[in-house]
Amino acid sequence: MLALSQRALIMPASPIRMLAPLAAEAKRQGVKVYHLNIGQPDIKTPECALDAIRNIDRTVLEYSPSEGFLSLRKKMSQYYAGYGIELHPEEIIITAGGSEAVMFAFLSCLNPGDEIIIPDPFYANYIAFATSAGAVIRSVRTHIEDGFCLPSVEAFEEQITDKTKAIVICNPNNPTGYLYSAEEMQRLRDIVLKHNLFLFSDEVYREFIYDERAEYVSAMNLKGIDQNVVLFDSVSKRYSECGIRIGCLCTRNSELREAVMKFCQARLSPPLIGQIAAEASIDVPAEYLKEISKEYKARRDFLLAGLNDIPGVYSPVPTGAFYTVAKLPVDDADEFCAWCLKEFRYEGQTIMLAPASGFYAKAGAGRDEVRIAYVLCKEDLAAALLVLRKALEAYPNSKY
Repeated sequence: MLALSQRALIMPASPIRMLAPLAAEAKRQGVKVYHLNIGQPDIKTPECALDAIRNIDRTVLEYSPSEGFLSLRKKMSQYYAGYGIELHPEEIIITAGGSEAVMFAFLSCLNPGDEIIIPDPFYANYIAFATSAGAVIRSVRTHIEDGFCLPSVEAFEEQITDKTKAIVICNPNNPTGYLYSAEEMQRLRDIVLKHNLFLFSDEVYREFIYDERAEYVSAMNLKGIDQNVVLFDSVSKRYSECGIRIGCLCTRNSELREAVMKFCQARLSPPLIGQIAAEASIDVPAEYLKEISKEYKARRDFLLAGLNDIPGVYSPVPTGAFYTVAKLPVDDADEFCAWCLKEFRYEGQTIMLAPASGFYAKAGAGRDEVRIAYVLCKEDLAAALLVLRKALEAYPNSKY
């Protein structure tokens, strides 16, 4: 038998999608599956984006520049200015989704064996990107009991070695929904400056912050580390455009941009039609994003009240994004999530959750936790909450 690469063998399965075959089989059997496992918004894509695709007048669907269309980058520069983030178009590189931005940053900045520090739990695909780059993740643990706030400086410095190259954050956070405070961002800035590290900041969910008192602080606006910061972004969530695969990598570090461009050129260009839709979307009225944020806040409040009303279930209140991590009264959430899809039915329905263990770097962490995306309408969330309650009542290994 031909041998596969060691990289392929150690690449983890996605905790978000690994149960998809079980969900597909349940649906084949006629079961209604409520998808709480994945951040796929059900909000309608802006009509201006759909119209831009419908009305494409090109006679050839050509390659774009490897860094993306200048017209799109100019619009994105204006968009960031609305958040007090000053970025010139040349400091913005368009990528095939936020995922490619992360991958290109890792490949450009990290050598095999280099280490990156990430607050745990974190977006699971960071593990896959680090594995692809040959990098090692060293995590600093956050805890559900205190809402997943940023660990102390000492906790970070315990993980720093001569191989440490970067700190990675997601703000607001996926999977926890935590928003880092101004003080916490300054704490990260001081660590980065002291140890001369990169700060990779995934800020895809900046539109979705639900506490009016909360302050979104972009890593791009931290003083004294202009050359250290790399921002990842995507239009997937804010415009409900996950399928067009348009994101970007932003940095003021010209040497890094030159390195990233080599990878951009190797993959030729970002998606043409996706760029057309993304550029049109930036013109959407501000009211569109305000209404979406308002809707997600209502869903969050509804879901959290329902979760915390189920005996043995606990979730802190997330400040941003559209996810929460909930602790369940089970020993093994991985087994529970699979059981829900394979065996449990309530009035012809079941639920699909993402086991939180896949969002932790440390083995054994998060075994009784799940990530829930509140991207369904409140009617569907109500049905899913009922199914979850009934599932926990019926589960043989429940502590319900």
